[in-house]
Amino acid sequence: MSLAQHLLELRRRLFIAAAGLIVGMVIGFIISGPVIDLLTQPIAQIAATHGDAYTKLNFNTVTSGFDLRMRIAFSIGLLISAPVWLWQVWAFIMPGLTRKEIRYTIGFLGAAIPLFVAGLYVGWTIMPHMIELMATFVPGSKGVAQFYDYSTYYDFVFKLLLVVGVSFITPVFLVALNLAGVMTGRTILRGWRVAIIIICVFAAAATPAADVSSMLLLGGILCVLYFAAALLSLLFDRRKRKREAAAGLLPPEPLA
Repeated sequence: MSLAQHLLELRRRLFIAAAGLIVGMVIGFIISGPVIDLLTQPIAQIAATHGDAYTKLNFNTVTSGFDLRMRIAFSIGLLISAPVWLWQVWAFIMPGLTRKEIRYTIGFLGAAIPLFVAGLYVGWTIMPHMIELMATFVPGSKGVAQFYDYSTYYDFVFKLLLVVGVSFITPVFLVALNLAGVMTGRTILRGWRVAIIIICVFAAAATPAADVSSMLLLGGILCVLYFAAALLSLLFDRRKRKREAAAGLLPPEPLA
């Protein structure tokens, strides 16, 4: 294909992906009401404990309600339309890939997508505990109330889910680097001390300092995923050495 044909193909793929996103956003906007109810459950729990006048989700402009629904619609639409736009990206780049690269890409997506969904679930699980725990530090004296700005509250929840979801994909990148020949399984495993320190710092930064249970849950899962990636890389290295030995590509061992 010529450059002009590639550009036309890219435009067609982008148009289909955008159409899928718009359809997903329409669905997301329709169900944004129940989603807002789910997002504000921690606030409702705090209000049930301290009284409705103590804490509320605050909409401080005329268009705040519509803005929140549009943000939620975009996020949901992006997730719902993921099969459409992922396929369009894949269909555009697949003709330029070798059979081996296609196989690796399919394996990467097959592992990354479930792990990302699992990360979203873990983030969703720890999110209410974080909000309720942080609310306990607000002074309980008379005349003091906590109002959550809708934009700040949504950004907090969205960023938490995104960061935790992406962190679950990190082991897949380690395996990809191993398959690309950049890092061996032994190299990944030897760095376990540094990896645990990084995981602990990340878990402590992603969760409140007082929420030890959420920090241990997140850090423990990430440690398991790291060692699983290291062991899988060792397995791939072993299979690679066997293939090279069978093909006579390994150097002869020195005589004793």
